[in-house]
Amino acid sequence: MNRTNLWRNVRFWRFAGQAIAIVLVISLIAFLGFNLNRNLARLGIRFGFGFLQSQAGFAIGETLIPYQSSDSYGRALLVGLLNSLLVIATGIALATIVGVTAGIARLSSNWLVRKMALVYVELLRNTPLLLQLFFWYFAAFLSLPKTDAPLRWLGFSFSNGGITVPGGLSFSPEFSALVLGLSIYTGTFIAEIVRGGIQSVPKGQWEAAKSLGLKPAQAMRMVIFPQALRAIIPPLGNQYLNLAKNSSLAIAVGFSDLYAVASTTFNQTGRAVEIMVLISVTYLSISLLISLLLNLYNRRVQLVER
Repeated sequence: MNRTNLWRNVRFWRFAGQAIAIVLVISLIAFLGFNLNRNLARLGIRFGFGFLQSQAGFAIGETLIPYQSSDSYGRALLVGLLNSLLVIATGIALATIVGVTAGIARLSSNWLVRKMALVYVELLRNTPLLLQLFFWYFAAFLSLPKTDAPLRWLGFSFSNGGITVPGGLSFSPEFSALVLGLSIYTGTFIAEIVRGGIQSVPKGQWEAAKSLGLKPAQAMRMVIFPQALRAIIPPLGNQYLNLAKNSSLAIAVGFSDLYAVASTTFNQTGRAVEIMVLISVTYLSISLLISLLLNLYNRRVQLVER
């Protein structure tokens, strides 16, 4: 290939453009890193993560693994990470249930059910999440009866000390308010995604299901919803990512998630850069994992053309 053809080759320019972009990004990162090291050296601070081995010296209210104040900062951050993962996993599961239910209800033939779903979606998705978390924590859970005289319903126990489920598990008011707030708020957006996905299915599919003698609920479960998933999954992933990032608001209701523990660690050690790097990398990894899982599932539900 001569030089003239090379300059006109589209594939060459695509490759060259990507190479130039990579070089520019690496150069920018190197420049920022050099400035960071120079400024830290000027302040007499050495960049490093050795502080993670030092004693934390603070307690954490809720832990999934054993932890004491005499443990290291690394152990404390691990506890916070596990708490965050628990909130994210539980929140995604509940938000999906709430969102799918509300999305289907938005298309219900029952006027009351349809309007109730509409009010839920329009009211809560247009209200700040932080305000909703404050409501669930201060106005809902902390206003419940004391633990010695809880409210009981279907085996569940509700008090200002949290929720106890029939399986014997108990959840603190901080965890309960956070998960409930995240789930109900994110569920409003999922409901609209589900509604749009269902409406994207051709009406002929409803007619075909009806001609086979399927009841509306059976048609939705066996015919319509599986096809609607192809349109639902991509935007659904964005809401899962939003929920994962919004879980950092746990500090507002006193729940010890990764961000809350990292903030305490920063206040005690003054390691702002290292803490921000750890938080950024962790949330980035969680987001990439969620995206990967959703993309894999999305490939399974998409039509394969032959």
